[in-house]
Amino acid sequence: MKRLHMHVSVPDIEQAIAFYSTLFDAPPSVVKHDYAKWMLEDPRVNLAISSRARANGIDHVGVQVDNAEELAELATRLKAAGSTTFDQAATTCCYAKSDKSWVTDTAGVRWETFFTHGEATAYGEDEIFPAAAKTACC
Repeated sequence: MKRLHMHVSVPDIEQAIAFYSTLFDAPPSVVKHDYAKWMLEDPRVNLAISSRARANGIDHVGVQVDNAEELAELATRLKAAGSTTFDQAATTCCYAKSDKSWVTDTAGVRWETFFTHGEATAYGEDEIFPAAAKTACC
């Protein structure tokens, strides 16, 4: 079953953890010095926050999948819609090991579809997405 994902860049990780823990009436499932994540069932969402010196606000949204086949299906749909994806295999990001497919929607919002297959001890390095990862409008 797929899960909606949102990643929000925050100026103060501890204040944000307190806010989202109150909002969802649940503590985060992962807490690091610069990152926290909630894996919620109601609503079914993977909410991640980080204080990694990006602009504050929504960094990206996405869809988390349960296996490599679902990831390939979503990437195929994006490509069929005329979108150019930026695919990453065995990448480390947000203290996890994942395979990903990125796209930028027609409003300029970055979307990732991803399958996580392990944990990592480091946050990981941000990739520089090539200009080709942006979609062409219709």
